[in-house]
Amino acid sequence: MPTPLLFQPITFRSVTARNRIVVSPMCQYSATDGLGEDWHIQNLGAKAAGGAGIVMTEATHVSAIGRITPGCLGAYKPEHRALLARLAAVIGKCGAVPGMQIAHAGRKASSQLPWDGGKPIPPHNGGWVPVAPSAIPMVPGAVDPHPLSTNEIAGIAAEFAAATRMAREAGFKVLELHAAHGYLAHSFLSPISNHRDDAYGGDLNGRARFLMETLDAVRTEWPSDLPLWVRLSCTDHMPGGLTIDDVVAVAKQLAARGDVDLIDCSSGGVSNEQKIPSLHPGYQVPYADAIRHRAGIATGAVGMITEPTHAAEILGNGRADVVLLARALLADPGWPIRAAKALGVKPELPPQYLRAAL
Repeated sequence: MPTPLLFQPITFRSVTARNRIVVSPMCQYSATDGLGEDWHIQNLGAKAAGGAGIVMTEATHVSAIGRITPGCLGAYKPEHRALLARLAAVIGKCGAVPGMQIAHAGRKASSQLPWDGGKPIPPHNGGWVPVAPSAIPMVPGAVDPHPLSTNEIAGIAAEFAAATRMAREAGFKVLELHAAHGYLAHSFLSPISNHRDDAYGGDLNGRARFLMETLDAVRTEWPSDLPLWVRLSCTDHMPGGLTIDDVVAVAKQLAARGDVDLIDCSSGGVSNEQKIPSLHPGYQVPYADAIRHRAGIATGAVGMITEPTHAAEILGNGRADVVLLARALLADPGWPIRAAKALGVKPELPPQYLRAAL
């Protein structure tokens, strides 16, 4: 039997991963002023040793006020670089490609840790005023976000460039820009959260301007031989919001740029009023399928993919180019080893783990 695509190498520009299993970015909410700790090292190191092809950091924020919570990881102070370099080195040592997702939370910033309730933290209680395209709070009762001026938008693009430079210097080989889940870039894209009437609002091209200019800034610091991914919410799951047709149009723009290599296809997050029609294994795979075939760009499928045969089917039927796993790898960092065995493939393991291949 031929080796399933899931376990065949894949190359993006100068970077080749040993298989097509990607550890999806998963926030750990365990940093202090953006600085990670031993928890971050063991968390991602375990997943790299467990056999994944590409291991992405959690959302790594480009500024202090761009963090979702006070516990979020950052790449905005010189002190952050050493921990990030150690993360990249550990992931590479264990045979995976180190990737970083860079992000700005926008109007979803200044929130409690999820296990503390996840509610907005007001400025008078240790929080800060979030920023956004328009002064529309994420939830009723939250402080109105500060609507960004054009000069401030340029400043945030520069923050993304600086974080990109830190990622490059730390040794990461894949970079992903987070433009999904209601965070800043997505909040510019969505008509739910963007009510501007200037060059950064209005029609889809105007609302996509922030994303395109941020990518321009990122590419000034990210080498042309290293891959750049973008995570998009492919629908807002609500009337008046982004549709898959809208996002296919954005993906076509990204494909035409020539410097974006893959769209990581998620959905939702711009409003708590969203209505997801059905939560089931692979419910977001059709978005990856649609963008791959309609926009002509590589895609990643994510969302409730837990079974090896399902992951193999998605790739084998050409519905995506990689699969990104989250909760399945939280529960079992060795999922790729188990998946290889289930699919009749000899797992690729560090020599210290060869007994696990038996």
